[in-house]
Amino acid sequence: MLVARRLIVTGRVQGVGFRYFARDAARLEGLQGTVRNLEDGDVEIEVEGDADAVLRFERAVRRGPAGSRVDTVRVDESPPSGRFHDFRILP
Repeated sequence: MLVARRLIVTGRVQGVGFRYFARDAARLEGLQGTVRNLEDGDVEIEVEGDADAVLRFERAVRRGPAGSRVDTVRVDESPPSGRFHDFRILP
């Protein structure tokens, strides 16, 4: 079953390789979407794919890479749009 989620990750998640970590974790799971830094210091992730793969991805994001500190992850569900064809880091 395909699912789509938007995650807002707070904590020390900028300047520690978090976007690259998220991209690699998403690609490992075969997911599509984007990750980007927000002006307030948070990171936004939009992800689509198999429900089990998205769940594993979310668990990885909650851990984060070495040097990061994830305080909270807000998850909003939405219907899959099919607009993503890979997983990219946005500027």
